[in-house]
Amino acid sequence: MKFIKTGIVTLLAIISLSLTTNAQLLDFETDTIKISPIYPKKNILTSRLPFFYIKKQDLPFYLVNRKVNYWKTTGSFGLNLNQAAFSDNWSSGGVNSISLSSLLNYKAEYNKDGRSFISEVILQYGKLKNKDQMERKTNDRIFWDNKAAFRLSENWNFFGSISFESQFDLGYTYSKDKATGEETRRPISRFMSPGYLTESFGFEYKPEKFFSLRLGTGTARQTFMLDTTLYKNNPKNFGVPVGKNFRNELAFQAVVNFDKDIATNINLKSRYLLFANYEQINNIDQRLDITLTAKVNRLVNVTIAGTALYDDDFSGQIQSSQSLALGLVYKFTP
Repeated sequence: MKFIKTGIVTLLAIISLSLTTNAQLLDFETDTIKISPIYPKKNILTSRLPFFYIKKQDLPFYLVNRKVNYWKTTGSFGLNLNQAAFSDNWSSGGVNSISLSSLLNYKAEYNKDGRSFISEVILQYGKLKNKDQMERKTNDRIFWDNKAAFRLSENWNFFGSISFESQFDLGYTYSKDKATGEETRRPISRFMSPGYLTESFGFEYKPEKFFSLRLGTGTARQTFMLDTTLYKNNPKNFGVPVGKNFRNELAFQAVVNFDKDIATNINLKSRYLLFANYEQINNIDQRLDITLTAKVNRLVNVTIAGTALYDDDFSGQIQSSQSLALGLVYKFTP
């Protein structure tokens, strides 16, 4: 029994000595085992929704086949009626009268890849009848302007244009017969007497949609007088030689257009034309048209219009006209 106890004590002493020796060795030896860090695996899915995502959508066939329309068309028709009546014993005096005038505007515009085309038609006609007087015209104009252009830079275009201008009805000059005192009239103009056809090309400055300036360095204008008898009442015959029905001029032409809503429901439109014949450069034809339109409601407008014209082929003085009207206006988009 004593022998067994002695053996156990000896075994424990050996184990204790061995552990002490191994601990001392660990303090001085370098660990040569490479330990790689282990990180958690990343999630390949995003933790939030993207800003946009692609989703298949079936479109109706009529939307797939739809084409881009590069045309813009606008139009308006106006009608003005004025009437006044007085009794025979009206103390302040007055003349019974009635007048009717109409206006048609149409504009078509095409724009694509720096190329543009604009066609504009203006038709005006009006008449006035006063008691004991012959009827008179208040408006009579046919105007058709066409312009094609392509862009040279941000504000400059090269353009070519052709325009036509004439009137619908006979125009008269009025006077009183010295013997009878009655009013008489003599014709001085009619459709295509005169009629103007103008071709022009040059450069256009257009910094804004509402403003443009055309400089037509190469311009030709043909004046037609199909009625060769009107010279008897108008010796100048609109510049066409007597007995002839055609005259051609080469000139420089400048056209300024302005069309903008200057306030709520108020539009200002103006057009200035300068025509300088190269053979008579000091004698310049000029025309200014201004129209101010105030919209009362969807169908009623108030319009103030004025025209100033100088053309030595008809008169050596400035001609002018002015009108103020309240009337019906219908706008349409063909």
